[in-house]
Amino acid sequence: MSVERYLKPEVVRQIARLDLRAKFLVKGFLHGLHASPFHGFSVEFSEHRRYAPGDDPHDIDWTVFAKTEKYYVKKFEAETNMTGYIAVDKSESMAYTYRQDFSKFQYAISLAAALTYLMIGQQDPVGLVTFDDRIRQSLPPRSKRTHLGHVLTLLARLQPAGRTDVAYCINQLAAMLKHHSLVIFMTDLLADPQPILSALRRLRHGGHDVILFHILDEAEVYFPFDGQMEFEDSETGERLEVDSSGYRTSYRDQVSAFRDDYQKECLQVGVDYVPLDTSMAFDKALLEYLHSRQSRF
Repeated sequence: MSVERYLKPEVVRQIARLDLRAKFLVKGFLHGLHASPFHGFSVEFSEHRRYAPGDDPHDIDWTVFAKTEKYYVKKFEAETNMTGYIAVDKSESMAYTYRQDFSKFQYAISLAAALTYLMIGQQDPVGLVTFDDRIRQSLPPRSKRTHLGHVLTLLARLQPAGRTDVAYCINQLAAMLKHHSLVIFMTDLLADPQPILSALRRLRHGGHDVILFHILDEAEVYFPFDGQMEFEDSETGERLEVDSSGYRTSYRDQVSAFRDDYQKECLQVGVDYVPLDTSMAFDKALLEYLHSRQSRF
């Protein structure tokens, strides 16, 4: 299993065309941060960004307001770097694929590799965490180019195994964070939503910016099965026999409601919820998300 499988040169070239700092981190996840404590202490002015709740009103540029009638604050160099953590679910359920080239796990690794490349390319420190029912591996955030090789090597060696406890691992990671950070989760969320949502609320309450990439297999979303089928839970071994054709509509409605509930709850607490399935090319899915962040801010 080679590193190149997860960071293809054509994917790198496509994603690298985006200015990550301008379009993703600064305009997205640094949006609304408190004013830098270093303002006024030889920190260079960088650029403007839209005013957001939580910004210091003293930083509003009234000259810009007079010209545009919109509130902008001055952004300083001290604000332009954020520490990121990418957390990848490596539980057994992530190994599932029905007919796609990539399993959910391989899809998550592809996204993690691309985001690591982008963030290090912008000199933003990024770390990697893997988890199932607890955190298994952890690489501390670094921004040096050599760190990219360390992350990719670890990603390439991972194998999905074990049961999952997403909520517990979110709380574990929250306890590890010493400073305001950007935390990116990649998981199928196949667990009770309420503990997970509660853990996400606590993480947000700690002042961290959070993206939740919800990755499902294409078959888990669209249920393309026919006739009598037996399904097995990959983590518990529990089996269920159903009439696929008669169950399809009900199943799809439940999956849609499941995603809609996450969308609504995450929106309320300020978590970016990104529903994906493995039929989407991961590089295009990521680019669409980055562009959507740009358009919102």
